[in-house]
Amino acid sequence: MGAVPPGAAGWGKDQPMASRLNPYIQFDGDARAAMEFYQGVFGGEVSSNTFKEFGTGHGPDDDDKLMHAQLETPSGFTLMAADTPQGMPYNPGENIAISLSGDGSELRDYYQKLSDGGKVTVPLEKQMWGDEFGMLTDKFGINWMVNIAG
Repeated sequence: MGAVPPGAAGWGKDQPMASRLNPYIQFDGDARAAMEFYQGVFGGEVSSNTFKEFGTGHGPDDDDKLMHAQLETPSGFTLMAADTPQGMPYNPGENIAISLSGDGSELRDYYQKLSDGGKVTVPLEKQMWGDEFGMLTDKFGINWMVNIAG
């Protein structure tokens, strides 16, 4: 899973938010089309950021790929997605994670407990978008992303 910022699209910057749990899907270059499709299915608003906007990615072919996209629906669903940058593996069937995000300290505790017996892939630390972010695979093989608003 690519290191993508759940807070990058702008939510949670000016007001406290409750912790959330939602799916985060990794795509192989078609995240924008997928999110437009899901918007057509569920309604709502999509916000997104490209790798170029954050000066990241693994080459010029990543510039227009989505580093983070988020769909908020009228029914209260939240779906997040990103494109896989060059050089990182894309494995269909393994391309989804569960995202925990918010501004509460309980998220650090969740991260620690989820990592017990698992594998940390991105340590929980401050990122370029200003939030603390970490990724791990728990002992059951489930991918988790934790973002704590800065």
